[in-house]
Amino acid sequence: MTTAARPAPARPGRSWHLPAGTAASGPFSLEVTPESAGWGHSSLRVLELAAGASHTLETGPDEVVVVPLAGSLHVGCDGKTLTLAGRSDVFAGPTDFAYLPLGATATLASPTGGRFALCGARASRRLPVRYGPAGGVPVELRGAGPCSRQVHNFATADVFEADSIIACEVITPGGNWSSYPPHKHDETSAAETELEEIYYFEVAPGPAGTPGLAYHRVYGTAERPIDVLAEVRDRDVVLVPHGWHGPSIAAPGHHLYYLNVMAGPGPERAWRIVDDPDHAWIRGTWADEDVDPRLPLHAPARPSQNGASRP
Repeated sequence: MTTAARPAPARPGRSWHLPAGTAASGPFSLEVTPESAGWGHSSLRVLELAAGASHTLETGPDEVVVVPLAGSLHVGCDGKTLTLAGRSDVFAGPTDFAYLPLGATATLASPTGGRFALCGARASRRLPVRYGPAGGVPVELRGAGPCSRQVHNFATADVFEADSIIACEVITPGGNWSSYPPHKHDETSAAETELEEIYYFEVAPGPAGTPGLAYHRVYGTAERPIDVLAEVRDRDVVLVPHGWHGPSIAAPGHHLYYLNVMAGPGPERAWRIVDDPDHAWIRGTWADEDVDPRLPLHAPARPSQNGASRP
């Protein structure tokens, strides 16, 4: 993993909530780079392609994981062509994906059209182009009762080899809380790894197609303040440079999806977190509750022992 100086504390008045469309740039309906975020490592772009259209991507200093949000894709890079079957939407279970190394030129072509997340992180090692099958993505149920959620661990540190990126997807049934208890990972210690984090949200519409909503919280300390309480809508983003984050709250009737992209300056690619001590007790209540019976959504899943170790 790369090393860099710690980013400056959050500046008062800076918006860490990016409503849909406000971070569009060029061919991307969303573009968050280390430069635009004011940090050093994590990035996310969302590319929307019409049927039969293509895009040439230069990865530059980043490793990139290509994740179909909706639709299928052919990915050509380093003499290989990977075909991603994709999925109909983010609530249809895990998807296959592609890993692209730093310093690469890739051609992304969609026969059907679709929407594709390009999850990025600054990298120092050039690893090979690889295909990740949907069937190999560990699907996990965390928490219990109203804190139940479904996690697709497609590019977590213990599942998929990469230089610095950590990425996963979370689905929260309508009315439930996830990213709870609030937790942080903004220091390098035996208990934490320092990671910048991007939350990209999609919100399922109501039965009549009415738009849904959710809420997301980020808060800091006296030494490193940050204060975000965002009403998030479909395709919004919240950036977490540091501080406690959570809960993510799905409104009743509207399932909530979010894609997490993380990377940081430390030499170890790992996701270690500490809970806000005021709220950590909630984990102890899950042993007496069942996982939400609505889960899994469109995918087989394994319980994570009532989510005792993860948010």
